[in-house]
Amino acid sequence: MVKGFAMLGIGKVGIIEKESLECVVPVRQKLELGPKDAFVRPLAVAPCTSDLHTCYEGGIGERTDMFLGHEGVGEVLQVGALVQDFKEGDIVIIPAITPDWSSLGAQRGYAQHDHGALSGWKFSNFKDGVFAEKIHINDADGNLGHLPEGVEITDAVMLSDMITTGFHCAEQAAIKPGDRVAVVGLGPVGLMALAGANLMGASEIYAVDCVPFRYEVAHKHYGATHFVDFSKAPMHEQILELTKGVGADKILIAGGARAF
Repeated sequence: MVKGFAMLGIGKVGIIEKESLECVVPVRQKLELGPKDAFVRPLAVAPCTSDLHTCYEGGIGERTDMFLGHEGVGEVLQVGALVQDFKEGDIVIIPAITPDWSSLGAQRGYAQHDHGALSGWKFSNFKDGVFAEKIHINDADGNLGHLPEGVEITDAVMLSDMITTGFHCAEQAAIKPGDRVAVVGLGPVGLMALAGANLMGASEIYAVDCVPFRYEVAHKHYGATHFVDFSKAPMHEQILELTKGVGADKILIAGGARAF
């Protein structure tokens, strides 16, 4: 039996026990340990706004008795016969996106869409997630990372989704050295997108939010150069003024509120 925190249906959650871990759509099926797979015991997990959208807004449709969560650090319990890089007892970082790396989509460079749109996102989408006593990892050698020595598991869990999502945003924007970049929304993912823009060589970074403290963090720790307070004037007008009518070269959107 496996116990975990589950979405019981849209708007309903609870702690339940199941006989086995499952893929819950399109057809419910038990998850077995394949030769390239692993079972992991979560040690630290983090909630995500996606869990709220999934459960309380029905963002991906109805799900019944599906364990939630897709961010975690854990201990390897068991590995398949062909797993080479991990063994029982290893402490590992569990990414939110776990593609099937031999799939056509992954081979074409779209790992997050390995079998179709968003199919690389398996945990708490169509497969039992990390808010459970045990989780199933497909393609363990490609989808797990060893926890570096000296790194706390509560820090490392941020690598599962938040940091990688923000960096991926910056990478997708193809920022070039010298670009002027606007980052909309300074939540955790926005801060990581901003950090990614800085690492990729942005010359000026316009941090768009309405909370001055967030800008202080963005400026002091992650490289923001200007604060654009959208509550005082439309953000595009402020950016045009800062850039003398040129505008931003790239825009990273990390906030979805209508206030923007």
